[in-house]
Amino acid sequence: MLHRRKTVLLSVLLFVLASAFVEELNDSFMETKAADDIWLIKFYAPWCTLCKQLDPVWHQIGSELKSLGSPVNVGKSDATSNTGLSKEFRVRNYPAILMLKKGVKYNYSGPRTKEGILDFADRVGGPLVRSLSSPQLFQHAMSHHDILFVYVGATSQLKGNYTSAAEELIVHTYFFSAARDVLPKTVSLPSLPAVVVFKDRTFFTYNEERDGDLKLWINRERFPNYSKIDSYTLYAMGESGKLVLLALVEEKYQCEQSLRYKSLVEKVAADHRETYSRNFYFGFMEGSDYVNGLVMCDVIVPSFIVVNLSNDGYFIPTSAVETERHLLDFLDGVLDGSIQCQGGNGGLQRVRRLIYDVKVTLTPIFSQAPLLGCFLVGFPITVIAVLCYLSCKFRPTLVDNDDEGVALLAPSLQRRKKLKHKKSE
Repeated sequence: MLHRRKTVLLSVLLFVLASAFVEELNDSFMETKAADDIWLIKFYAPWCTLCKQLDPVWHQIGSELKSLGSPVNVGKSDATSNTGLSKEFRVRNYPAILMLKKGVKYNYSGPRTKEGILDFADRVGGPLVRSLSSPQLFQHAMSHHDILFVYVGATSQLKGNYTSAAEELIVHTYFFSAARDVLPKTVSLPSLPAVVVFKDRTFFTYNEERDGDLKLWINRERFPNYSKIDSYTLYAMGESGKLVLLALVEEKYQCEQSLRYKSLVEKVAADHRETYSRNFYFGFMEGSDYVNGLVMCDVIVPSFIVVNLSNDGYFIPTSAVETERHLLDFLDGVLDGSIQCQGGNGGLQRVRRLIYDVKVTLTPIFSQAPLLGCFLVGFPITVIAVLCYLSCKFRPTLVDNDDEGVALLAPSLQRRKKLKHKKSE
């Protein structure tokens, strides 16, 4: 009993200490903050369940950033009461995580985990372009980042474009610069200055003639060519304009066929990168809940699917995919249009998806609590029915009143006509 009390008291003490590093912000924040302050802010609503779940994580983030000596201040604000501040940051949903740095607002759209948010705070709160001044620093950066963008060379127009791209895309990835002698000798560059991306155990150099706009190229290349993909990553991939080939596999205890599908996608991604990397990302997703919502049915696992998150479209193989040749034919069919895109974000499709989401939400409620399910469905239907009844009931009354008004005015109109007729005589 005593041990339990000590544990509870210790937990309360730790929470209080962590809370000291998170400041509650109100509508006066924009006037009172210093110009050079960097703030990581969570906007929440008191009734939001996800906000409550994130709250202990948020206090851990505040404590950890303070212990690391980070220049980032951590705050939170009740968006329902501090409407001026939430309007300033254009908060649309909860919880919303944003960073304010030198008057620029950065939105965080990644997973609501401590690791993901801390990485965002470190990335955006630090220098826009970080200098790698030695081979040791370069190797350290390589060991800590799956994707590494590096500008190599002196000041130039390309460096200006690189910095401009970093201002917008720092929310997604890190940006570095280095001298030529900092890079390994095995890295061959055709000319300087250059922008190089290191990923997938190799490197690629930006070529304006081949790759087009630098910012668009960086946005396309900021993901590994093949990786494990979750719903957050898949949504972000859609912003690049690329399609995503997924092997859908089980969340646990993956069968032999699932493992074979994953290996097949990885092999195609590696061996045919030059052919397909401009149009596709490759990866696998554990579970099919997210894709079920896109397709609006239960997708078979394991299976292959190509998704286009820019328009919520998807492609499904028209025949069994068992070999590398089959998978290549599927990709070629997607590119040449012989395999039709399904889904989309048209008006009818959105209505169908809304109905599907409601069905998926209510089905477990009906199975576990039928009375609650009946209430949730029946109450709004009853309200709509009552409103329709009242509308129909009072509509004839208004017409009758109008008729009575006309009837009352009729004698007066007749007298006026008689007087007018006598004057004319």
